[in-house]
Amino acid sequence: MNYRAKGTFEVSMRPLSEADTIAGTKLARMSLDKKFSGDLVGTGKGEMLSAITDVKGSAGYVAIERVDATLNGRKGSFFFQHSGTMDRGAPQLAVTVVPDSGTEELSGITGKFSINIVEAKHYYEFEYTLPNGR
Repeated sequence: MNYRAKGTFEVSMRPLSEADTIAGTKLARMSLDKKFSGDLVGTGKGEMLSAITDVKGSAGYVAIERVDATLNGRKGSFFFQHSGTMDRGAPQLAVTVVPDSGTEELSGITGKFSINIVEAKHYYEFEYTLPNGR
């Protein structure tokens, strides 16, 4: 069945290594720590690799994040895979559930997670599917 979850999250990031600069592009590795509220209640932990160019507003990142949470009353964990770019300030982001990464009551989960940042507050919408109408 198809479902939709909405809410907010807080995120903190910290460097995991010293950033390198290659041909004007800053390469960095960061930890991600998130706290979700709303229809998804729990935590996210992951790692991000980013490339920030010397052109203002242009960058790219990839990340893997483990989410341990209760999602609309169903408890378990799963992984998100992130891929994002900024093209001179124009964002493109894809965050999807890693196939077959769900556990417990979230076993078999698939879906796409979207993020909207308004006045420094992070909002999410998570469109997901669970097998057998769970």
